[in-house]
Amino acid sequence: MFSERVIALLAPGQGSQAPGMLAPWLETEGAGERLAEWSEATGLDLVRLGTEADADEIKDTSVTQPLVVALTLLAAEELRRQVDLPADTPVAGHSVGELAAAALAGVFSPLDAVRLAAVRGREMAAACAFEETGMTAVLGGDSEEVLARLDELGLDAANRNGAGQIVAAGPIAALAELDANPPAEARIRPLSVAGAFHTRFMATAEEALRKHAESVSVSDPVRPLLSNLDGAVVTSGAEVLRRLVAQVTLPVRWDVCMTTLADRGITGAIELPPAGALAGLVKRGMTGVTAVPLKTPASFGKVLTLVAAQDGAATDGNPGSAESVTSDAARTTPADTSETTR
Repeated sequence: MFSERVIALLAPGQGSQAPGMLAPWLETEGAGERLAEWSEATGLDLVRLGTEADADEIKDTSVTQPLVVALTLLAAEELRRQVDLPADTPVAGHSVGELAAAALAGVFSPLDAVRLAAVRGREMAAACAFEETGMTAVLGGDSEEVLARLDELGLDAANRNGAGQIVAAGPIAALAELDANPPAEARIRPLSVAGAFHTRFMATAEEALRKHAESVSVSDPVRPLLSNLDGAVVTSGAEVLRRLVAQVTLPVRWDVCMTTLADRGITGAIELPPAGALAGLVKRGMTGVTAVPLKTPASFGKVLTLVAAQDGAATDGNPGSAESVTSDAARTTPADTSETTR
């Protein structure tokens, strides 16, 4: 039965962006009006940035964060026109994707989500100027040994993504030492980022975001909304906003978000654009769950196939029917997903 389908909506973070990522979505209903409103609110030409800007321009944190949130929300509107998901569909976002997830759960408006992303991105970029810091993905190895090594070097585990991925963050010198002497059986991949996001080095950005958040009106979530802080389903809009602000300096615990989704019986997941990283993590970290990355409007065929498969599984008791969906995430390597950092 339709109401028995257990599909989650996933909102990606900053590491998934690519030049021209907005272009395929410009012809969807209402896209022009939404982007004009959001561009005026943020002082950014989101259409130009999402269609014409090169990789160097869009990797600027102050640009990427509002652009990613805008794209995610734009695609979510089209998803609602294509698919009637149940009201209790869980929603989870990774890092800045939490802003989009909160809007999808009705905590605040899409406009407020894009505004918050613009402030967050601008202030996090500014915080990077105070000290030379960075981030490095640690792939594989024993997680406890990895965490102990980071602690030894004075580094923070800024992201614990599950599926064998931990992202270290902190001073450049300490990251260089991690690269030279990694934990046993772990691979090290330095990330091209401006600084140590989700650590104490972002304290000024957290304070600036907190001040902006004081003017944001919130409502309690109308869908189950997971928090990066601890994977919990948060039911208070005020608490959601408090956590979103605090998360600027706190680790992203996507690993426990996946645990919560598994505990809720998730059998399928749709990752909104710019998609791929989270679907890859789900593919490797959640046994038996089919994840579809909604990269462009052309990917709606895969989404509809996933929905039909989940409906069929609920009706005939055959959970394997969902596995007939072929996901782009199946071809994603761990290195491809390690840049899900912000």
